[in-house]
Amino acid sequence: MRAEILLIIVGMALATAIPRCLPVALLSRFEFPEKLKEWLSYIAPAVLAALVAVSVLAPDGTIAVTMGNRYIWAFIPTLLVAVYTRSPFYTLVTGIAVMAVLYNFW
Repeated sequence: MRAEILLIIVGMALATAIPRCLPVALLSRFEFPEKLKEWLSYIAPAVLAALVAVSVLAPDGTIAVTMGNRYIWAFIPTLLVAVYTRSPFYTLVTGIAVMAVLYNFW
C-alpha cells in the first residue's frame, strides 16, 4: 500500500475518533445540572423527528403533502405501530412492508 493512502486512512481515523473521544475524556469529570441533562435528552429525538419529517413530507426536495405521496401513506400505519407496540422491530417491519405494498401496487 502506498504511504499516501495509509496516511489518508490514519488521518481520517483520527479526524473521526478525536471529536468523539475528546468530549468524553474532558467532560466525564464534571457533573452537569439536571436541567441541562433534561435539555440534552431532547436533542436526539428532535433531530430524528426533523429527519423523518423531511423524508416524509419532502421526499423529492419540495414539500409534497398530497394524496399521491407514498411516504405519508406509509408513515401513518408505521407511526401507529410504533406508538402501540413501542417496538423498533415491529415498527421497521411495518414500514418496510407498507412501502413494499405501495411501491408494487400503487
